[in-house]
Amino acid sequence: MEEGSSSQCNVVQRRMLAYRVTADFMDEYVRMGESTAMKSLKKFVKAVVSIFSDEYLRSPNNEDIARLLEVGQSLGFPGMLGSIDCMHWKWKNCPAAWKGMYTSHIHESTVILEAVASHDLWIWHAFFGLPGSHNDINVLDRSSIFSELVEGRAPAVNYSINGNDYTMGYYLADGIYPKWSTFVKTIPSPQGEKRKCFAELQESTRKDVERAFGVASSTIRNYTSTRKIFLSQNT
Repeated sequence: MEEGSSSQCNVVQRRMLAYRVTADFMDEYVRMGESTAMKSLKKFVKAVVSIFSDEYLRSPNNEDIARLLEVGQSLGFPGMLGSIDCMHWKWKNCPAAWKGMYTSHIHESTVILEAVASHDLWIWHAFFGLPGSHNDINVLDRSSIFSELVEGRAPAVNYSINGNDYTMGYYLADGIYPKWSTFVKTIPSPQGEKRKCFAELQESTRKDVERAFGVASSTIRNYTSTRKIFLSQNT
């Protein structure tokens, strides 16, 4: 069949997203062919993005930056814009032909999400889709996290530490990230009270992004079975 009714499309969209069933399963369930099911799901995803992207898929504006800096200051990290990390989303229904590419360090098929989260768990940067065989550095190399900064379009970030003025914010990160001024990492095997205090504070605050991942994992089902939508070049 070429097109499904509204009720058929609603059933297809919800079953594919909520229960992770494949598009070809819909032929038996609602008598809708695989290509039509995928077309219906694409339209639904595009509609969701069109309606909600301006609010939930946007970079921080000047007001947001001011709020993030205020929160960072209150946590003992003036200039901090959030915490960055990657997580692996398990892809239960990964096609057998792709398993080698998507097999991660946990020996399962995964898709990687890079995110920056604030203390209140706002994920204001998300880069999703690279195969699980990549590591955090590979993901960072392909990420758009610094695109606006490089292009000179990033909102102004102004703060002072010990009487010195700075115009570039930073993110709390774990040890795998490079030694850039935009990443503040913990101190391995810290010696002395000051270094120990800093390491403890950095490690506890950086858990904001891990908490955000945990909340996302527990409240949103894994939609990576519909991964072919995002792989398609015909958008």
